[in-house]
Amino acid sequence: MRNSFKKYISTVSAAVLLSSMLLGAASAAPNAQTSAKQPYRIVALGDSLTVGYEPGKSETERPYGFVDRLQEQALLHGRAETVNVGIAGLKSGGLLNFVEAVKKGQAITADEIQPNLPDPRTPQIGAAVAQTKTDLSAADAITVTIGGNDMSELLNTAGKLSETDLQTRVDQLFKLYTDSMGVIVADLHELNPDALIVVADQYQPMPEIADSALYPKLEKTAEAFTGVIDKMAADFGSKGVNVKIAHVAKEFVGGEGTMTHIIKDRDIHPNQLGYEAMAKVFSETIWGSYTKLTAHEAGSPMGIIVKGKELNTPYKPVIRQNLNFVAIKDIVDAIGATSKWDNKTSSATIAYEGHTVVITIGSKTVKVDGQAVPVDAAAFLNMVGKESKTYVPLAALASGLGLDVQYVSNLRTVFINP
Repeated sequence: MRNSFKKYISTVSAAVLLSSMLLGAASAAPNAQTSAKQPYRIVALGDSLTVGYEPGKSETERPYGFVDRLQEQALLHGRAETVNVGIAGLKSGGLLNFVEAVKKGQAITADEIQPNLPDPRTPQIGAAVAQTKTDLSAADAITVTIGGNDMSELLNTAGKLSETDLQTRVDQLFKLYTDSMGVIVADLHELNPDALIVVADQYQPMPEIADSALYPKLEKTAEAFTGVIDKMAADFGSKGVNVKIAHVAKEFVGGEGTMTHIIKDRDIHPNQLGYEAMAKVFSETIWGSYTKLTAHEAGSPMGIIVKGKELNTPYKPVIRQNLNFVAIKDIVDAIGATSKWDNKTSSATIAYEGHTVVITIGSKTVKVDGQAVPVDAAAFLNMVGKESKTYVPLAALASGLGLDVQYVSNLRTVFINP
């Protein structure tokens, strides 16, 4: 597991670089109108489910869990930012220690969070509690996955215990969890009274085929856990705390073997199918809906989603010099802007929400609200069938018009929001 997380750190930087290359860099400075459009902010806390861990990741792969997918869903609704503060191996007591430190704004060591955590990022996360406090205070939604490591011992012990002893141990574990979560939720609400707090229940990963006698006991325990967490949310709700439960456990019932790595790798973490199922539940809990997104294959044009809708056009984006170019009319129509073409100057003037951008074929500058701004690549005329269309660098157009553009490498898709 440790090597996988080291790979994660190195590949995050590569992903950021790739995003910059594909979108391009326009040097237009942000303006007051753009800055006033605040994104929907999500902060994700919890264990390796929040991290998005999977066994056997290659050197070039980074985690792609439910939090990453939740960011994609958020972008369908508008501008969005997500901060992932997951720590692999974390138990509810460890999360309590961390949140208490965040509340105080005091740095905390890895061992003070929880001894012997396997996640090598923990020292950096503990040192950055001041930033996490700022992030939580500004969040619109806070997601939490915790409890799996508290309950995991039952996978090995439940079959050896009598019904009475099993129930006694389950009750003890539930109390440890609820005692910690009671303080955690109260602290999060104190940090940010307006945030929606979404807590996941716990799926059990063992398929029935593995142990038909143990399976019903584990399922019963998982159902009881859901009951405990539902009651906790109801109690907080009666006190005016906005807590919702993401009921992910039911999504895994009967599909434990296909939604986790339990059969192939003897690992309880979700696979991609499982993480997508989690994202669906979280998205429906937050927004009441979930949209299944399809990745665009390498070698084909990337996808473009504008204001939550896929841009379906015969004038596909093209890549030149590692930068994305788009047909100007498609983007203009999608965002509701206006454009005017000048044959004499071979330039297009686009107006949107008080901004004006003039893009000239072959020019390495664009005019943004009357000021010349250098760009990395010039607009050009591109033949599509028998038609000649004006293609512009996406980043320059978006920056000039004050749009938010985010490239998601897992989907090979750009999300554009006003």
